[in-house]
Amino acid sequence: MSNGPVVILTALNLEYQAVRRKLASPQVHRHERGTRFETGTVQGTSCRVALGLTSKGNSSAAVIAERAIQEFSPAAVLFVGVAGALWDATRLGDVVMASHVYAYHGGTSEDDGLKARPRVWEAPHGISQLASHLARLDDWADSTSGHEHAPQVRFGAIAAGEIVQNSRISAEAKWIRQHYNDALAIEMEAAGVAQAGHLNRAPVAIIRGISDRADGTKNSTDDRSRQPQAAANAAAFAIRLAVELSREQEETAVPRDDKAPSADRLDRRVSNTAHNSTVGIMAGSVTGSSVHMTPAPQQSGPLDLLAALNGFRGNLKQHRAEGSLDEDTYQEALADLESALRSAGEHTSDSSKRAAMTLRRLRGLVAECPELMAELAPMIAAAGDRA
Repeated sequence: MSNGPVVILTALNLEYQAVRRKLASPQVHRHERGTRFETGTVQGTSCRVALGLTSKGNSSAAVIAERAIQEFSPAAVLFVGVAGALWDATRLGDVVMASHVYAYHGGTSEDDGLKARPRVWEAPHGISQLASHLARLDDWADSTSGHEHAPQVRFGAIAAGEIVQNSRISAEAKWIRQHYNDALAIEMEAAGVAQAGHLNRAPVAIIRGISDRADGTKNSTDDRSRQPQAAANAAAFAIRLAVELSREQEETAVPRDDKAPSADRLDRRVSNTAHNSTVGIMAGSVTGSSVHMTPAPQQSGPLDLLAALNGFRGNLKQHRAEGSLDEDTYQEALADLESALRSAGEHTSDSSKRAAMTLRRLRGLVAECPELMAELAPMIAAAGDRA
């Protein structure tokens, strides 16, 4: 999994705002070709998000998704917004996550009618498994959903075309329901985003809140009032998924020392002895030798958290100068560092918790720099011990 942020894209400003409200202090990130993204962390977490607006249509969505993937090397791309339900079994306000996406406008016109020739993209297995797990936990919906019944997450096909579908009796509406009768929802961008993810080997999830039934009521007053809630529900589930993806990313980024030794290493022994010397060993394998190593003395006594935090500032600056951190990440990391310093200096239980939380968020920002992550680990532990 990439160490980049989770990219979240939307087609409408209404959908964009539903996601943006869940980010802490989003900052503008300008692509060299003029596209504007906003980057920030999900409130109360270290999950980094890059948010972008594609506008309507598969073509536009594909271009912006490609641009976002190249710019951020994301852990995943989530396309979030509203859609119309094709069948009554899906309730208004529910969230549909695509198990696969149909580009349904692929076809061939023959004397006996239009024959479907769609392109299809299947959702990545890992994301599908994680999303199913979160749906079972059922703790993602906002408490202010305003629904009589809490929204549910449904998994199934999503049909993506090039026109707004707002009828159940038109020739095209009947054709879609005939040839794509397993599709739960219909919209206009998922195919473009899925194609961009496929070409760039970036995992993509399509997450849609149901705001209408594609039945002629799309422009009604009721529909306009339902769109904000459907967008909010989709944003809530997408953010929950993004946070879990980020957590898995952090876990895989930290080396694990508890793995059992492989069978081909059990019968090997290393035993070398050196007196009054410094010995370095670098090898793919060492056979028939013994190595006796005396580790360097460990630091004793509690960590001076304030001194360590002040020293970390210089290391941040060094990594920025070397190009390991871009300017936006560097500035956000500095802001978090100053916040942690203020909290650590207050010497209260609540301030220690705030310092630990801020340092965890800071660790997420510098995830691409293993040295900085390793340096932060004892500081986070020290802040937690003071709580």
